[in-house]
Amino acid sequence: MLCRGESRRKGSVVTSPETNLIQFRAAEQLLAARDPRGAVDLLDNVIEEHPEHRGARLLRARAYFLQARLHSAEQEFEWVLEREPDNAYAHFALARTLQRAARDDEARAHFKLAAALNPRPDFVEAAGFDSFEPPQSGTTDLGN
Repeated sequence: MLCRGESRRKGSVVTSPETNLIQFRAAEQLLAARDPRGAVDLLDNVIEEHPEHRGARLLRARAYFLQARLHSAEQEFEWVLEREPDNAYAHFALARTLQRAARDDEARAHFKLAAALNPRPDFVEAAGFDSFEPPQSGTTDLGN
C-alpha cells in the first residue's frame, strides 16, 4: 500500500520530497550519534531518488569515512569535488581520507587546497602552514 505522496516506479517506491528531506535529516542525526551504517542506509535511498544531491553525497562520504570504507569515501568526495572544485571542506575531508589510507603526498595537496580556499585554523594547520593570509585585493605581489 502506498502512502500519500508516493507512487510506484518499476517495482520500487518513489518517495515524496518531504520523505527524502526527513531521511536526509535523520541521516545527519545518525551520523552525529555515531551510527554511520544507519546513515548510509538512509542516504542510499535519498541518492537513488536524487543522484545529484551534493549534500547527501557529502554526508554519505563522511559516513563511509567513519566506517573506514576509505575507497567509497574517496569516490564520494571526488564526486562532490568534480561538481564543486572550490568546496574547501570536501578537499579537507578527502585529504583526511587519503591520509588515513597512507597516501600522504596526495593528501598534502588537498590539505593545501582546502587552506587556500578557506583559511580556517584547522585547514591551515593540516596544510602545514604557520599561518595563511590571502594577498590584499589589487596587489600583484605574489611573495616572490
